[in-house]
Amino acid sequence: MVYLTLFLCFVTSILITPLIKKLAIKIGATDQPNSRKVHQKVMPRLGGLAIYFSFLVGYLILRPVSDDYNVFAILLGGLIVIITGVLDDIIELSPKLKLLGQLVAAGIVVIYGGIQVEYITLPFGGELNFGYLSIPITIIWIVGITNAINLIDGLDGLAAGVSSISLITISGMAIFKGDIFVMSIGLILLGSTLGFLLYNFYPAKIFMGDSGALFLGYMISVLSLLGFKNVTVISFIVPIIILGVPISDTLFAIIRRIVNKQSISAPDKSHLHHCLLNLGYSHRKTVLMIYGMSAMFGLVAVIFSMATMWVSFIVVLALLLAIEIIVEKIGLVGKEYRPILNMLQGIRMK
Repeated sequence: MVYLTLFLCFVTSILITPLIKKLAIKIGATDQPNSRKVHQKVMPRLGGLAIYFSFLVGYLILRPVSDDYNVFAILLGGLIVIITGVLDDIIELSPKLKLLGQLVAAGIVVIYGGIQVEYITLPFGGELNFGYLSIPITIIWIVGITNAINLIDGLDGLAAGVSSISLITISGMAIFKGDIFVMSIGLILLGSTLGFLLYNFYPAKIFMGDSGALFLGYMISVLSLLGFKNVTVISFIVPIIILGVPISDTLFAIIRRIVNKQSISAPDKSHLHHCLLNLGYSHRKTVLMIYGMSAMFGLVAVIFSMATMWVSFIVVLALLLAIEIIVEKIGLVGKEYRPILNMLQGIRMK
């Protein structure tokens, strides 16, 4: 039944997206080209509505329930995020208002829904209880991942594809863990996203806009919490690895803006996809390369979750070195980050 619902979400998204495209054009929810953006013509956005409506269709058909999670809080938070994204696609909200919407959604999930990272079990015995910090830590995770997906939404099909790969990994690991709820939500969201991706892959006919990027980021952040909260240090790292591409790109963006004395929300053209384009790769090849990186992170996450502690440590070390090599080769950071790269190179030499 779950896989049939995934297919129905896929078909629903295919059927709804052209209607959303017409709506976006009619109400003026379009993305204008400028010096910072890659596209050269006016593009309809609001595509996130197609993903959201298809997801709702799948949820109403499957009606997944859980004794451990507050499903209503998750859906209510998703509604607030999608409303925030739709408003931004239409009238372009200020960064503060967008952040407020995300904080409200995260607060509902964490405080009302009770979904929190309360503790982690240490590898050599004992527990690390977060206590009162569990609420802000969980909220920061949700808001951080939500914005990470939003930040990589810079090329046709990029955010939708990376999100799909993350959802495949999360849903697959949920199947092995026997978590039917996370698997069900992940798969119906995957079907909805893949249907939209048919219209969003290069050359795109419609953008997902903030409505799509924020909703996908929010849902992925919550699903990763549901699947891996209150576990060991090893398992706690798994969702970080799964979302390695958007997290690392966001981390470097924050460092870049702090060093350059810019606002953290200030846009620039130094993200991973921009750097690959600057190296001469085509739009399509750049997106496919980042898909490959995301798939690599997903595979590493699966291996990491099944390995012993020492093997997991070696996997993380190898992953850090791979990130350092990629960052240095493609020029994701400049000379102002040399101390960071030197530190990573020192680890590689050892």
